[in-house]
Amino acid sequence: MSELTRVELQNGIALDVWDSGPRDAPALIFLHGFPENHRTWRHQIEHLNTRFRCIAPDQRGYGNSSRPEGVEHYDPQALVGDIVALAGALDVAEFTVVGHDWGGALAWGIAALGQATGLVTRAVIANAPHPAVFQRLLLTDRAQREASQYMRTFRDPANDALVREHGLGALLQQALSWTDRPDYDPAELAVLMEQWSDPDRAIAMLNWYRASGIGVPGMDDPYADPADVTPPPFPRLDIPTLVIWGMDDEALLPANIEGLDEWVSDLTIQRVPDAGHFVPWEAPDPVNAAMARFLEKTA
Repeated sequence: MSELTRVELQNGIALDVWDSGPRDAPALIFLHGFPENHRTWRHQIEHLNTRFRCIAPDQRGYGNSSRPEGVEHYDPQALVGDIVALAGALDVAEFTVVGHDWGGALAWGIAALGQATGLVTRAVIANAPHPAVFQRLLLTDRAQREASQYMRTFRDPANDALVREHGLGALLQQALSWTDRPDYDPAELAVLMEQWSDPDRAIAMLNWYRASGIGVPGMDDPYADPADVTPPPFPRLDIPTLVIWGMDDEALLPANIEGLDEWVSDLTIQRVPDAGHFVPWEAPDPVNAAMARFLEKTA
């Protein structure tokens, strides 16, 4: 297992961080998603940390990192601020942001913010939709709306009693109707199950959904004409960006990679067949290869 360092941020949050590789090498900051931890990226970090400084935090609410009580503490701006503050605390002047799932959603925002200041030079995003593309699909596309109904379940505080009595795993079983559930490594699953069993930590993790501004309509709500959908304000990304997509993702459908070139000027897309939502560890070899090619090409 990885060795973690406790990093105190200027905003009062403390993050446990896996910080490996040469300190003077180009930095990669890896952001995990729900309901995991820094170990999401273990295969990529072990592949890259002889050439790069690989920094992977347990984000706010996860692992033993700070988990303030209250949905308001999980606003996306605060979460983005954690990563900017983390770079400062570790004396990282510029970095490539790498994100999956909610970590990828955060990475879109960090990249947009960081490209203007030079803090973020590249982005690698795995199975995490661009906010404008995702919101359009939720309003117009029945398949993606249906696949996203679990988000409404995660946001509903009526389910907190189930989580407090039986842990986050019980809610995952109830909310996710995937036909092909991923096969976790037993050692990794044991750590996750222990973390999911803590009700306070589980509620903190769910607060990422509850604080998000993404609207998820119900299945009976009306559908919009795509031509009538005004995208949320979001700057165009001009830094080199690699999007990796497990094509069998049952939560975030491949339609999310269509039209990305409207939002990213320097875009590389790597489709990974026969891999689902957790592509970094479901299909580590093609993900490692795609990242290595991209990082070399854009050095």
